[in-house]
Amino acid sequence: MSFDTLTIETDARGVATLTLNRPDKHNSLSARMIDELTRAAAALGADEKVRVVVLTGAGASFCAGGDLGWMREQFEASRETRMTEARKLAMMLKALNELPKPLIGRVQGQAFGGGIGMMSVCDTVIAIDSAKFGLTEVRLGLIPATISPYVLARMGEGKARRVFMSARIFGAEEARDLDLAARIVSEADLDAAVETEIKPYLGAAPAAVAASKALARSLGTPITDAVIDDTIRRLADTWETPEAREGISAFFDKRKPDWVMK
Repeated sequence: MSFDTLTIETDARGVATLTLNRPDKHNSLSARMIDELTRAAAALGADEKVRVVVLTGAGASFCAGGDLGWMREQFEASRETRMTEARKLAMMLKALNELPKPLIGRVQGQAFGGGIGMMSVCDTVIAIDSAKFGLTEVRLGLIPATISPYVLARMGEGKARRVFMSARIFGAEEARDLDLAARIVSEADLDAAVETEIKPYLGAAPAAVAASKALARSLGTPITDAVIDDTIRRLADTWETPEAREGISAFFDKRKPDWVMK
């Protein structure tokens, strides 16, 4: 299986590295990348030779959120089209969340918006100490709707509310405190730290690992079709507000929206 926006490399042990490969765009999520991630998750889940999956990004960033071109298309799209595109993102996150293999996030740089969503569906995340994070949707007059079930499941409501609606940028230590990252290491130690997470799985029974992960999901925060549908509806509603029109227009015009205090 070939991809335009991703690479997959699987070593002799069955460790597959799934790399977001748009480094010139800071691995921002385009429609094509969303589709390819969904297909990649299905392929890796079905491959009996794969024991562990490492999710990472090429270049300086893990994932900078939504692609600007994709955002422009949504700005001019109908409500139905926006909901369709939001559902594609939701199904991609669902596919990664339900991957029947351990999913280890290797975060070598910044993660915003959808990047936080992808971190939240990993079973564990190792991030470098210089990484920066943020849920920045409200700067555009939007809400972090599609990723929200996974972010809330990872952080819990109390911790999520510290960063969910302020759009502030926070560092790696706070990401660990929020349970978004499990370990923080120097960039030089990142690969060794990821390898430490990989090794125990290579001695564990693959079917039992998959069943244990499914059990944990079943006992955790329910992310049902109804929950996903509600987040998509809320996002579609928000796109239609005057704030969203102003925020997105201001972003593309490279000016501050009218609600910013002088």
